[in-house]
Amino acid sequence: MVPLAKKSRKSGKRSKPRRGQPRGWFRRLLPYVALVFCAGAAALALYTVHLDHEVRSKFEGTRWKLPAKVYASPLELYAGLDLSEKDLEQRLERQGYREADTLSDQGTFKASGSTLSIHTRAFQFWDGTQPDREIQLTFDGSGVASFKSIDDKGKLALIRLDPLLIGSIYPTNGSDRILVKLGDVPPMLPAGLITVEDRSFMTNWGVSPKAIVRAAWADLRAGHIVQGGSTLTQQLVKNFYLTNRQTIGRKLKEALMAILLDAHFSKDEILQAYLNEVYLGQDGSRAIHGFGLASYFYFRKPVQELQPSEIALLVGMVKGPSYYNPRQHPKRAKARRDLVLDMFHNAGFLKDKAWQKAKAAPLGVTNRSAHGNTQYPAFIDLVREQLHGQYNDSDLTEGGLRIFTTLDPSVQAAAEKEVDQGLKRVEKARGIKKDSLESAAVVTSVEGGNVLALVGGRDRGYAGFNRALDARRQVGSLMKPVDYLTAIKNPSKFNPITPLDDSPLAVKLANGKTWRPHNYSEHSHGTDVPLYYALEHSLNLASSRLALSVGIPNIIKTLHDLGYRGKPMAVPSLALGAVGMTPLDVAQIYNTLATGGYYTPLRAIRDVTTRNGKPLTRYPLKIHQVVDPGPAYIVQWLMERVARYGTGAGMYRVLDNSKQMAGKTGTTNNLRDAWFAGFGANRVSVVWVGRDDDKSAHLTGATGALPIWSRIMKDIDARGIVNTPPDNIAQMPLNLVFNPGAVNQGLGPDPDAMYGHGQNCPNAVKVPFIKGYVPQGLTPCDTDIMSQNAQYHRQQQQQEQQPEKRKGNWFQRLF
Repeated sequence: MVPLAKKSRKSGKRSKPRRGQPRGWFRRLLPYVALVFCAGAAALALYTVHLDHEVRSKFEGTRWKLPAKVYASPLELYAGLDLSEKDLEQRLERQGYREADTLSDQGTFKASGSTLSIHTRAFQFWDGTQPDREIQLTFDGSGVASFKSIDDKGKLALIRLDPLLIGSIYPTNGSDRILVKLGDVPPMLPAGLITVEDRSFMTNWGVSPKAIVRAAWADLRAGHIVQGGSTLTQQLVKNFYLTNRQTIGRKLKEALMAILLDAHFSKDEILQAYLNEVYLGQDGSRAIHGFGLASYFYFRKPVQELQPSEIALLVGMVKGPSYYNPRQHPKRAKARRDLVLDMFHNAGFLKDKAWQKAKAAPLGVTNRSAHGNTQYPAFIDLVREQLHGQYNDSDLTEGGLRIFTTLDPSVQAAAEKEVDQGLKRVEKARGIKKDSLESAAVVTSVEGGNVLALVGGRDRGYAGFNRALDARRQVGSLMKPVDYLTAIKNPSKFNPITPLDDSPLAVKLANGKTWRPHNYSEHSHGTDVPLYYALEHSLNLASSRLALSVGIPNIIKTLHDLGYRGKPMAVPSLALGAVGMTPLDVAQIYNTLATGGYYTPLRAIRDVTTRNGKPLTRYPLKIHQVVDPGPAYIVQWLMERVARYGTGAGMYRVLDNSKQMAGKTGTTNNLRDAWFAGFGANRVSVVWVGRDDDKSAHLTGATGALPIWSRIMKDIDARGIVNTPPDNIAQMPLNLVFNPGAVNQGLGPDPDAMYGHGQNCPNAVKVPFIKGYVPQGLTPCDTDIMSQNAQYHRQQQQQEQQPEKRKGNWFQRLF
């Protein structure tokens, strides 16, 4: 048989391509694939070039916007300083100094009996850099008995402590930082940071593939992101250039930028930038960035002085500043700190003894208001106000200016404490609803007009409504010293014993209404009340008549001379304080009275420098004599009597009876506002108490404001006034006894304890008069001064009023 032939394949069928030979359709797509690949590569290259430019330009240029730093007034130490050892130690602790066995480190002190040794910090002041020094002070009952240096850097007669950093001026919702250099921080800080956050930092090239794989595997097993796998460089990129969005695209961008950053800059540069950029907490609306600021924020000390336990706490907080916040979660923060200390120990740069000591140490963070963005927000408001118009906002929030202020932390602490505790005492004692009262306080120095303390409300850390600067409330009888000063400037008509009319008064106003003032007691005292007594007991009727006789426009002029910049209405009620002022306005007026008539604009700023210490603006003292020393001295004498015998006498329940103070109470209609303003030889203080809703506080100046004022002045150890009359004052020893009605309202048993006495009248008071204007017929130790002076006064009135009869009644001649 012939075998059948094999069937041949159809000629139309394609044969299979040989291995390695591309299919036809894929062969046709290859050019397009190559084109897309090239386009993608080109786009990636362009994108990489763009990122490279962004990375380099921002990192090489101005890397951070630096808010202005605000400092308190530095404390000067010298022999003879009126400061106790206890007070100085408290000041040192407030500034982050620590007690130590040796003075090997800056920011340390050692107490031994009545001797205190201090290793001060180096600091760049407005007038140059002061190096760190080791000094020793001894104390006695009057303060610093001796002062000397105990190092080998030469003798010292005086040294300034580094000032307390009290705040920053930064944009709303902005970040804040203090720049540090890598070489200036404790070596344990960068070493510990690398150990905890990125052990391969010194060898990786910006990213760590091993860490990324490890984190990806952990995330897959957990089903969500549990590890980041980021290097320190990636963390810096995220904080410095990017947002916190957790997307694949952002992570890829972060990795690429980290590689570029690592390629262009050294590890030291990257690490230094990280130390200044890392986020370490929130302070109200202010973000705390960098270890430099975090060191002050948590420990009130420069980063150079951080101890191992403190370094470990800050390094541990990098993982989660809110979660490990030591103020809100101390147990959680301590556990994290101790874990980091174990890592330090295992890495070998914390030895056994130091490791055990660090783990046994408390967290050591300072107390701080949880919602405050500065230690003294009310005072910072005043600083901003006085800087207004001199610097742009960008200068203050980006240029890193250094602002040196007049604030005294000890005085500020006393004012804050007494406002807080004083309001609680008043509310409790008088049955007033808890937390319904508010207060404000201002303390200034007599010499120089420096604002030493400013309290804007009972919640001292709250950066809200600042009553010391913005609450314009009627001042009541605080105006009366201005009235009496205006009168005393005319010595031919008025002196301390001039009789005043305290009978009922009605004045018809231009609008047709009638103004009828009343004494607080609702009683009048007749027609012959001595001038000193009228102010002493704050008699409204006598004071109103006095003001009307000297002229309201003249009182406004005196008010402006004393430093008030408002525009009060020229109405009769101005005499009794019908004008709105802030506590700072009142402090300016009373500061001029305290200086004996020398006007010095109150200042909160001493100097402004660049971040590198170059002086920019100085705020020198400006002193102008606006009142003749004679009348100024007499009004101060009158205000001393207010404090000793009149409405302010309650201060001596708190103050040392031997200290002579001067001041005036102020109470407004319906007991809405309670004021006290007064001064000693070196301090002026103003306190207001009332309600924000302007309802009655049910308090007078003596019951509401005076107790707080008295305790502030006691706490700051204000010095008593030393009476040294100027050359144009003549003093006459007189028996000042005035008995209104049947009730003896005399001066008490021993007025000469303050004023001295004449040879033959042990109860005499030295009454001041302008030379050449002592009333005729008045003799030393006179017991009938009222009748003698009344007769003289009436004669003067008759002579002066004679040519005025053609000009209308007395009220028409006022304006």
